[in-house]
Amino acid sequence: MTSDTMPPLDKDGFLVNLADWSPQVAEQLAEAESISLTEAHWEVLNQLRAFYQEFDLSPAMRPLSKYLKAQLGPDKASSIYLLQLFPGSPAKIAAKIAGLPRPENCL
Repeated sequence: MTSDTMPPLDKDGFLVNLADWSPQVAEQLAEAESISLTEAHWEVLNQLRAFYQEFDLSPAMRPLSKYLKAQLGPDKASSIYLLQLFPGSPAKIAAKIAGLPRPENCL
């Protein structure tokens, strides 16, 4: 796969095959959401991927906040902070960029 070829996505823009994820794919997925990834984004994305490895599911907003609070502290777990990084639906958009399945209970 060349660096500018996007792997297959489902109708909602999530990766069909989670193994297709890479940091380059994350950049492309973020670009499609009009997000330019910064260190702050990567911090959340890496925690999301760790959560998925540990629990085998994509967290909805509440479990995501709780996990981020434990891992990164309360400042980086607030809804306001996450909305600034991933406008709209932070848990859903961050999961998409992190190459994870759509979180359950996310609109």
